Amino acid sequence: MSARAEGRLKLGVITSLAKGPEEELKKAHDLGLPTCQVTCSDPDLFSEEMAERLLAASRDYGVEVTSIWAGGGGPAVWDFIEGPTTIGLVPIKYRAQRVDALKRGADFAVRVGVSDIATHVGFIPESPSDPLYPGVIGALREVVEYCKERDITFLFETGQETPITLLRTIEDLGGENLGINLDPANLLMYGKANPVDALDVFGQYVVSVHAKDGEYPTNGRELGVEKPLGEGRVNFPVLIPKLKSLGYTGALTIEREISGPRQIEDIKRAIRILSELA
Repeated sequence: MSARAEGRLKLGVITSLAKGPEEELKKAHDLGLPTCQVTCSDPDLFSEEMAERLLAASRDYGVEVTSIWAGGGGPAVWDFIEGPTTIGLVPIKYRAQRVDALKRGADFAVRVGVSDIATHVGFIPESPSDPLYPGVIGALREVVEYCKERDITFLFETGQETPITLLRTIEDLGGENLGINLDPANLLMYGKANPVDALDVFGQYVVSVHAKDGEYPTNGRELGVEKPLGEGRVNFPVLIPKLKSLGYTGALTIEREISGPRQIEDIKRAIRILSELA
């Protein structure tokens, strides 16, 4: 009987299209994980050939691709100083090319039979009267409508915006094919919210979840520190039951933003912790 059939959530891991679907899905398989989210910041990789490779790797290793994380075009600086002018659809300078990248990501998702794409939209203005806000909504509406025509759900990965700003943005767009890729660590690392409490604001929209841990920022320039799962401030023993009470049935996708043997050790530890909670 499958984990979902038993009422449990499936576990997964973040994988990179740029590193090759064969190697990355083998990693998920070798870790005993049945799902993965595929990330890609280079839209040129969203090709027919890459789609065929990903489909073959998914079939060969028995790993389900739950969503495609799409980005690309221009710089992205992950801090509080340059982040607002470089991340996502908020910066006017890079907006058009990123809209195009997301459309290409949606087309790729269709090719590989995946129903969701996710991205960081950026530091969405908290005030709806901010002069940047209408342009962000316009760009999002273009992407969301493009996704809807292809039966793709567009997911906001949490991070740069407060929960209420994200909720208002979803309400202003009004699309049925909108959801949230909850990264609980990001809410902490950007100093935006306690992730457990954030579910009271937007929990009904959560479609996918990153199992990542971290700390609040300690200065006004740099993000809080990402930590191995179980060593940060995300209260997973409370968060996961709350997600379930809201009807969440998706995967818990482990993310550890380092590389090498330590990354694998931390992922294995996360698997042990999450297996008791999922």
